[in-house]
Amino acid sequence: MFHIAAFYRFVDIPDPAALREKILETCLLAGVKGTILLAPEGINGTIAGSEEGVETALDYLRSTDEIDELPTKQSTANEDPFLRMKVRIKREIVTLGVGDVDTVANPGVHVPPKQWNALISEPDVLVIDTRNDYEVAIGTFEGATDPHTRSFTEFPDWVTATDGLDKDTRLAMFCTGGIRCEKATAYLAERGFTNVFQLDGGILKYLETIPESDSMWAGECYVFDRRISVGHGLVPGTMEICPNCNTVVDDVARGGDGYVAGVTCPTCAGTITENRRARFAERQRQIDLAAERGRQHLGRSL
Repeated sequence: MFHIAAFYRFVDIPDPAALREKILETCLLAGVKGTILLAPEGINGTIAGSEEGVETALDYLRSTDEIDELPTKQSTANEDPFLRMKVRIKREIVTLGVGDVDTVANPGVHVPPKQWNALISEPDVLVIDTRNDYEVAIGTFEGATDPHTRSFTEFPDWVTATDGLDKDTRLAMFCTGGIRCEKATAYLAERGFTNVFQLDGGILKYLETIPESDSMWAGECYVFDRRISVGHGLVPGTMEICPNCNTVVDDVARGGDGYVAGVTCPTCAGTITENRRARFAERQRQIDLAAERGRQHLGRSL
């Protein structure tokens, strides 16, 4: 059983490089894998390993003067969701593409998961999914607006282009773990919007907290690791990624013409080159062979 912790915090980190090596060393010694991003504006990451190893890594992060407090979303998986441990230094821990956004001075109202259903059910509230279109495609909240963005950097353009989005409109925004909507709420506050709310802890905290019988979430939630998606209770979902075109493949697509496990999906079956088809077919053969022998094939790197 692998224990998984997802986390982020907007906090001033004057010298990310000074933290990087010690964080990486601590995680490697604890047997933890995953990805952690460090930037002057804060930390963002997901790690996995034994329960003791993950707690060791989190304890170290919380012991540093720069990071200190660090809320997490916890889940488990039967297979390791990561292949290696990476700690990267970035200019931003999440890129909006509009320069500096002060998330500390301009926070939105954080709404706990247990109060989220009531908020998004109110008729004067516009619910906005701040994630990418391929994430929205496999699951979202009932009645949520999809900006149809291919990356988070397109969100400001969507705000500018959307008619009727008044500065006093009540906006309820959400994303996977909270980091994107936290930056988006600060961006909107800087532009003069006065009634901006966000789902505290994101979809992951909602799915972890709210029973499926009481949920307004429909579908699964895309995650950026080898699980691909999770459902209520943060159990691993049913989705996979097409290795040729990176389309998210669900049960319907798996039953469609052109789907070949580990090779193509209905979206790209008619356009894949023979060279790529042969390469992916051989890779899938190696994965199947490793499974027969009780071994784990490295597969694609996420």
